[in-house]
Amino acid sequence: MTNRHLDIDEPAPGVVRCVMSNPPRHTLCAPEVAELEAFVKGLAVRDDVRVVIFTGAADGVFIAHYEVGELADSAESRVAAGAGPEEPRALHALNRLTLAMQGARFATVAAVNGNAGGGGWEFALGCDFRLLADGDFRVGLPETGVGIIPGAGGTQRYVKLLGVARALDLILHGTLLSPQDAFGLGLAHGLYPAEGLASAALRFAGNLAMRSPLALAAAKRAIYAAQDAEVEAGLMVEQREFAACMASEDAARALRATLAGERWSAWQGR
Repeated sequence: MTNRHLDIDEPAPGVVRCVMSNPPRHTLCAPEVAELEAFVKGLAVRDDVRVVIFTGAADGVFIAHYEVGELADSAESRVAAGAGPEEPRALHALNRLTLAMQGARFATVAAVNGNAGGGGWEFALGCDFRLLADGDFRVGLPETGVGIIPGAGGTQRYVKLLGVARALDLILHGTLLSPQDAFGLGLAHGLYPAEGLASAALRFAGNLAMRSPLALAAAKRAIYAAQDAEVEAGLMVEQREFAACMASEDAARALRATLAGERWSAWQGR
């Protein structure tokens, strides 16, 4: 498979690096998610891969957010058709991707080299480790500001990482955090100067790659099993609520306004 959005290399024994790119805005789009899913599944047949590093190609941007144009088109089509929310029958591709990463034998590291909002931050939350570049960047889940909710695991993983009270505060307010604040809350495993993040991620991955592959895989399985055996059920609930928001006039108008660089506040509750 030829990748349009991914640049893959192997900078050290046992370490694979995936640099993600979707210019000019460096958002996450459906074709890129498909490439990432195929990439992760392709590594499952290799027993020499210990760690996978994900990072962004743009200066100061990991993944800006999920492509709002895709969301706006979907919301407007649902409203125009009067179809109401679509009942999810299966997990969204981005949820399948993060679950595949969670279940992989190798460890995954998000080297967050800048801004990461919405679906971009949810992708980072789906990795085993998050290393953040320090600087004037923001990470978080701002979806309620455009009439929707995090739809790719954000509600579930914030609760697991932070607890219900903090998750409610951050998600309902749509809070974007500085790297320092995200690290202080425990959402990241390391905070590094921006110019040193790439080398720090390689050192971090190299330390993991030197360890027993059987032990790494076993530890991952045990830890995630202890965390919650019902994660997939929780993701389906999140998808159902996301679909309900996406079928609303509020979301359709707010998403389109966001694309036009406007802030929507004329909520109608429908």
